Amino acid sequence: MRATPDGLIAPVPGRSGRPTRMVDSLAEFLRRSEHLLVLTGAGISTESGIPDFRSPGGVWTRYDPRQMTFDRYVESAEVRALSWAMRREFFAAGARPNAGHLAIAAMEAAGRSVGVITQNIDGLHQEAGSRTVVEIHGTARTVTCIGRRPRWGMPDGCGFREDTTWAFARIDAGDPDPACPECGGLVKSATISFGQAMDTTSMDAAAQLMDVADAMLVVGSSLQVHPVAGMPVDAVERGLPLAIVNREPTPLDDLADVVVHGSAGEVLG
Repeated sequence: MRATPDGLIAPVPGRSGRPTRMVDSLAEFLRRSEHLLVLTGAGISTESGIPDFRSPGGVWTRYDPRQMTFDRYVESAEVRALSWAMRREFFAAGARPNAGHLAIAAMEAAGRSVGVITQNIDGLHQEAGSRTVVEIHGTARTVTCIGRRPRWGMPDGCGFREDTTWAFARIDAGDPDPACPECGGLVKSATISFGQAMDTTSMDAAAQLMDVADAMLVVGSSLQVHPVAGMPVDAVERGLPLAIVNREPTPLDDLADVVVHGSAGEVLG
């Protein structure tokens, strides 16, 4: 680990109300964790060149999030075209795993981590070598059929899934609104849009990882978006030690045993 501009480790008072010697550094925290659960957000991937959504210059400065709801996607071919353009911009970044992704994968390979729960849709954890990855918000790397007229934010497709390059190839061939080749339904990136129901399979998988973890490490998440923002709270309520690595303070820093303000690659690499 390397020093960050404002100091490598910033311990905060533990739940006993006084500084905790047992976890007074991130290195010690990691050494004492045998079944670590890692929770990651956009901050780990911005270091790989992927712009986040909400910051100045982020994705939502170029695309109106009010237009990118699940219902609007179903109703409007124009919104679907904008969504495909946004996906092209996402992949044009040419992102590769950074030192933070690689360090997290190494923890799992060494038998120290039970896996990763991520808010990210970029697939960089898997590319780095992580094997157990729960993608709470889905993945931009594949597309899926959501049915002809899904309602109430619930996809109702036939099960068709393909690599996202399939959709781009169809668009490049002159079809601006690719339909499912099996049932004629709408095709959408396999990500969770605004107004779309969360994937219960992913939520169940995340809960299973929480059940076997003995500590939680949060990396690169602002911890402001639910349901992920509630997971560290759940961990603390279960008695799990908590560490947070993020460039900026989070609303849950006071719950953590260790807080590090710095980039994931610098701190974990």
